[in-house]
Amino acid sequence: MQQARLAVIVMVAAMLAACGGGGGGDNNTQIPGAPVDRPPTFTSAAAATVPEGTAGVFYTATATDPEGKPVSFTLSGGADQARFLLSAAGALQFITPPDFEAPTDANADNVYLVSITASDGTQTATLPLSVTVTDVTGAPLRVRRVVSGMNFPIFLAPVPDATGRVFVVERAGRIRLMTPSNGAIAATAFLDVTGQVSTDGERGLLGFATAPDFATSGRFYVYLTVPDGTIELRRYQTLANNRDQADPASGDAILRIAHPRNNHNGGWIGFGPDGMLYVAVGDGGGAGDPDNNGQNRATLLGKILRIDPSSDGFPSDPDRDYAIPAGNPFTSPNAPEVWAYGLRNPFRNSFDPLTGNLYIGDVGQGAVEEIDLARPNEAGLNFGWPIMEGTQVFRGPANTPGLTPPIAEYSHGSGAREGSSVTGGVVYRGPLESLRGEYLFGDFVQPNLWSIQTGVILQGTTIPSSRFRLRNADFTPTAGTIDNIVAFGTDTANNVYIVDFDGEIFVIEPVPGTGGALSASALAAPQPLSQDAASKEESARLVRQFIRESLMGHR
Repeated sequence: MQQARLAVIVMVAAMLAACGGGGGGDNNTQIPGAPVDRPPTFTSAAAATVPEGTAGVFYTATATDPEGKPVSFTLSGGADQARFLLSAAGALQFITPPDFEAPTDANADNVYLVSITASDGTQTATLPLSVTVTDVTGAPLRVRRVVSGMNFPIFLAPVPDATGRVFVVERAGRIRLMTPSNGAIAATAFLDVTGQVSTDGERGLLGFATAPDFATSGRFYVYLTVPDGTIELRRYQTLANNRDQADPASGDAILRIAHPRNNHNGGWIGFGPDGMLYVAVGDGGGAGDPDNNGQNRATLLGKILRIDPSSDGFPSDPDRDYAIPAGNPFTSPNAPEVWAYGLRNPFRNSFDPLTGNLYIGDVGQGAVEEIDLARPNEAGLNFGWPIMEGTQVFRGPANTPGLTPPIAEYSHGSGAREGSSVTGGVVYRGPLESLRGEYLFGDFVQPNLWSIQTGVILQGTTIPSSRFRLRNADFTPTAGTIDNIVAFGTDTANNVYIVDFDGEIFVIEPVPGTGGALSASALAAPQPLSQDAASKEESARLVRQFIRESLMGHR
């Protein structure tokens, strides 16, 4: 009997040994009559949908074990496993909050794939999970009048510090410092060169740009027309102990360009992502480019210039206090300053801060207004004037090779997608999700505002006005009227401003309380028209009328 019992014990021990081990999902050998060990079963969904920008835990994996064992979770695969973190308790989150406009999933389709494994210690189960990221349009927008009663504002630029203030350029020769949250304007002008500026016709103080190192150097540049009509590009310095005040004695005309007529002066200047200064100059005026400057690469008229103002490559020439940057496309007998040509009056332009693309608003002659594009390293582009006006033959010959057509154009007229004088705009990169990537622009004579999604822009292809998005209703201001759009500008937060030549400035911003970062002072009423400004309204109206007639007459 003792030997028989010993034999039974040995046999049972052998059976138990055969049934031991890791206990994977495929090893279900059991002692006869013992309960079956089954894998966990997922009770959480196999799909999740989250808005872009989601941070923290957005999904919790859950599973039950038939034997009541505790269950833990791990990531075990999927094309986008590296984008996630998962706790042992099943809490899932993105390592970096997803961006709908810049998806990082394997297929770049905003559907992230990951596999989650549940384990009870011996048995496992796996759940393929898909996470769909949706677009968020963000806060609704409003267009708030920041200030009224300014003296023909013509340009706006950010103050490169942490104050949120902007520079506002007035055509007669003053640059003012303004606080956008409440429209307050500093009592002392940043720069005042009135008396040194001609305002005949389309002349005036037309352009402004701070140097990339303004915070430390205090250097800035202005583009103006002096009393005899000559264009001057001047460099100034702020006072050493006060970045809010220019030193008027520091003015240095680093470039002078004779300009024979009082229209088509151009006037925009701006530093590119390469640190060089770009200068937009009109064709010299008159109808139809009578001097044929647009196609003459030996003259600076009708061009985008590119110069290095931090150096002096012409020490013996007092009118050329700059150097020619490497990469400029032309040499003598052409003007080495020329970066692009074939332009009529590139009055307002801008760089996209994300891509570095240069958008050029070139005012047309009698039929077409156009937007041109120069991407980084596209030196020497010929935009066609006066051979072409937009995509229409102006002087010809037709089918001239080597011309770069506009990326967008519209016809003259009074309709919702027509106008008479394009005001080149900016690519929106500010806090409003619904506007990001939109190129915003308008017309000076007809109060039309439009946008084009930059994702559909293709060099060599012209977008017709039928594809413009009309923004007149979207950009209806809370007070005032947008009717003489002379410039678009930005602040350091990339909020976009619309400068109205009649003295008003507007900002496009999130509606307070809907996700925008606006201070309480932003809710304040706009600054009223001062008595002094009101007394100037009649003369201002006459000046506006003259310029409108000049533009519409295309003299």
